[in-house]
Amino acid sequence: MAHPRKNAPAKEVSDFEERVVSVNRCSKVVKGGRNFSFSALVVVGNKKGLVGVGLGKANEVADAIRKGGEIAKKNLMQVPMNNQTIPHEIKSKFGAAKVFMKPAGPGTGMIAGGGVRAVLELAGIRDVLTKSLGSTNPVNIVRATFEAFKNMITKDEYIAKRS
Repeated sequence: MAHPRKNAPAKEVSDFEERVVSVNRCSKVVKGGRNFSFSALVVVGNKKGLVGVGLGKANEVADAIRKGGEIAKKNLMQVPMNNQTIPHEIKSKFGAAKVFMKPAGPGTGMIAGGGVRAVLELAGIRDVLTKSLGSTNPVNIVRATFEAFKNMITKDEYIAKRS
């Protein structure tokens, strides 16, 4: 019978869901041929307003995804929500990627594509209209979505700011 390891990591029980948005292969030409490495863009969220993004890089796809998930869990942020939508209309830019988000009435659903959809679903937002303009780079689109969340304010914050 094998002895259990003394310092075995405790099995992590979390309500976070991971979603891989994109995986990129990068090659480096060396004396013996080509060396390939991978980068994975991973979004994690609990569908209750907490969401994070991470870009993991490694020589294997599985390692890159694992690293991306770990980085994303360290970079969690609270998303301002108004029931199941966003509090107000917002435009955001990161690099050449532009993201436009607009709140929608109940039952509208999520009109979003690619990276924006992954972030909004894992944040728990259900009714929203979005459009991504400019760059189609998934990393920049996801980062632009996070910039939009950072610049969003709730109704209570707005009222407090005015008085």
